[in-house]
Amino acid sequence: MDRTTIDTYTGAAQRYADEWASQPQPDDLYALLKRYFRSGGAAADIGCGSGRDVAWLNANGFPAVGYDASEGLIAQASTQYPSFTFRQATLPRLAGVANAAFDNVLCETVIMHLPPAQVGAACTRLVELLKPGGVLFLSWRITEGESVRDASGRLYSAFEASIVRHALSGTTLALDASAVNQSSGKRVHRVVAIRD
Repeated sequence: MDRTTIDTYTGAAQRYADEWASQPQPDDLYALLKRYFRSGGAAADIGCGSGRDVAWLNANGFPAVGYDASEGLIAQASTQYPSFTFRQATLPRLAGVANAAFDNVLCETVIMHLPPAQVGAACTRLVELLKPGGVLFLSWRITEGESVRDASGRLYSAFEASIVRHALSGTTLALDASAVNQSSGKRVHRVVAIRD
């Protein structure tokens, strides 16, 4: 994961938590999770931020643990949702997160913060977290042309969706499409992959 991006989130964790809390609820995302995720199955939210989606998952029959690279965001999530579990882990390695431990894995608009050369390895690692038949919901914000940094220093990598598809070998794609994220209003690409 890009170090400057992690440091940006940690240094302004309260501001980002407040910003995400003020956005509309991502009902489009939640409808897809209800459609594809295995009901009652253990879930991991990789890049959980301030914990909003972990809370939703737990409230909707997907017992979830949240992981994030930012120490500051993990602290925000643990404070806001003290009854849920949050741990620090960084893509692409996700050290300390067990293989084949989850029925469902959510990685919502995270991988675009990785250097392009790490995107494939991160996607392969996300599949490794799944039990056979487990479901990965993966999305990323689309950046056209060259990779860029925003005014805060966060990296938004430009890469082709084919890199992600290639890295998801051993899965069947149930969804592979671009959309506008209802919560952020940004253009994203969404993939649902089911582990063989």
